[in-house]
Amino acid sequence: MSKTEYKSSDIKILEGLDAVRLRPGMYIGSTGPKGLHHILWEIVDNAIDEAANGFASWVEVRLYPDGSASVEDNGRGIPIDIHPTAKVSGVEVVFTQLHAGGKFNNDNYSYSGGLHGVGASVTNALSEWLKVEVYNGKTTYGMEFSSYKNKSGKYISGEPKAPLADLGKKTKKRGSFIRFKPDATVFETTDFSSEVILKRLRELAFLNKGIKIDFYDERQTPVLEKHYEFEGGIQDFVTYLNEGKTPLYSEPLYATAEKDGIKIEFAIQHTDGYADNLCSFVNNIPTGEGGMHETGFKSGLTRVLNDYARSHNLLKEKEDNFVGEDFREGITAILSIKMKNVQFEGQTKTKLGNPEARPAVEAVTVEELTKLMGVKKLTKIFDAIIAKAQGAAKVRLAERRAKEIARAKNGADMMRLVGKLASCSSRKAELNELFIVEGDSAGGSAKQGRDRQHQAILPLRGKPLNVEKKRIDEVLGNEEMCSMISALGTGIGSDFDLKGLNYHKVIILSDADQDGAHIRAILLTFFFRYMKELIQEGHVYIGMPPLYKVHKKDIVEYAYSDAELQKKIEKVGRGYSLQRYKGLGEMNPEQLWDTTMNPQTRILLRVTLEDAANADRIITTLMGDALESRKQYIQEYANFNKEDSFKAKIGMD
Repeated sequence: MSKTEYKSSDIKILEGLDAVRLRPGMYIGSTGPKGLHHILWEIVDNAIDEAANGFASWVEVRLYPDGSASVEDNGRGIPIDIHPTAKVSGVEVVFTQLHAGGKFNNDNYSYSGGLHGVGASVTNALSEWLKVEVYNGKTTYGMEFSSYKNKSGKYISGEPKAPLADLGKKTKKRGSFIRFKPDATVFETTDFSSEVILKRLRELAFLNKGIKIDFYDERQTPVLEKHYEFEGGIQDFVTYLNEGKTPLYSEPLYATAEKDGIKIEFAIQHTDGYADNLCSFVNNIPTGEGGMHETGFKSGLTRVLNDYARSHNLLKEKEDNFVGEDFREGITAILSIKMKNVQFEGQTKTKLGNPEARPAVEAVTVEELTKLMGVKKLTKIFDAIIAKAQGAAKVRLAERRAKEIARAKNGADMMRLVGKLASCSSRKAELNELFIVEGDSAGGSAKQGRDRQHQAILPLRGKPLNVEKKRIDEVLGNEEMCSMISALGTGIGSDFDLKGLNYHKVIILSDADQDGAHIRAILLTFFFRYMKELIQEGHVYIGMPPLYKVHKKDIVEYAYSDAELQKKIEKVGRGYSLQRYKGLGEMNPEQLWDTTMNPQTRILLRVTLEDAANADRIITTLMGDALESRKQYIQEYANFNKEDSFKAKIGMD
């Protein structure tokens, strides 16, 4: 049981703040938008940890016109007494010592998401100023910090203006209030995205049943307000993700239990679709690369559903068991666990490595689903799941036969591919690039203008297949899709193997118009559904052809957006000529190389997958059959004149 009394002696100090400002990327990943929001998450996570451990019920995030942000909670409050070894207040320790906090002591926090980060001190170190107020139910304590250059030119980061003091303001409140202003000399932008923040706050409210989270953006007129509170927790999360889909049963199945010190909860609901969407979290942290908890959940789900099918005579004695993917066809599932001493691994530190999580999650999955199977009114739900799996198994067997046929005629397929694919001479996959180009005209220019050693060109004829509405056997029957699969060399779906990848940069190159955007969306949907690891490992890019050519005599400038056009006109000067490119096919090979393919001058956007749950929901909305949902989304979010907004929505760096 966690301690209700929280003192400075509970705070462990691991190291000081040296080098945070010198190398901020080491601590927050980057100084771009992702890093900017990281310093906000450090404060938000601390507030959520208070709530997740039963000490708070409310969190507020607020953005101000001066560029600052604040986070307030009604928890225990940061300790205000004097730390036994640092000889300063707990507040000062938390904001001036890297990796100092109560989360290194399991007596104070049973589970912590904030421990995944580097501490509130980094937020302080990378802010112009930071203000703290602590409420203990009687009075208000306050402290301020600032960053500045001293007389010798050395930058002082997050220095206290004065020790923690009683502000003399009586209050009945409890908790902490932190307001800070990111330092514009550190970050490329200090403009917080309300959309990015709201997405994370909504997710945290889903994952922490009953917690109330309020958001205010005072930069807007009128003030943007959002309030999140989900009594259904992750059940509501599954329902939210399945908007626009057709569920097989009305309410998601839900279970929660604790085993071996690990708190486990999951919610599942099948739809009539084909893609599976399993989203897992550890201590509120998304684990996009999965890990031991996902492995245990999948094993438990497969075992218990096969047992159900056998015991209810839905699988005959001589029939083989279903495989895991049969039961996961069309599933939307949230798996959330909370545990101590979390070990993350993987390239992006979003894969759970704790081996003890696997048997615990598997056991709870089997035990809790077995209990639900014993509830008479739920029998129809499990019968529907088995019926769905039977259909999936038939398709799986048909797919296997299709693949065997495809392998048998692989030589013929490769001969057809040779006619389309202009391969490169290098056999070093890590240096090679595949441009998937819209149309034969643009493909011809790309083939002539490319670097033949490292750049391969695959032209597409017409719009590719929208795989969101198709099963895998239909995908394998589409010539354009098969051409891509053959060129990449990885296989798809359950056969996908990243080791076979022939090109470490897969670049989608389409026109800068609505048709081009549609083709990008179709291809990204294909990669997300059947080659997700290709995106997760950072191999998928979008090429950015220019919209305008501004030239005068020997001076040539290219503008990639309407906002950039005016700057280029001013640079070229009076007497300029302007060309608006309607498509890639209008460029000759030299222009296409200079603007879009030359590694020294081109702009590439890397497609990322930081939020698989949200990506699945957006793809379902934009590429599925729910017309009204798609219309509503476009009306609410589409802003084609703001490039940064577009990048944020589809997950690009």
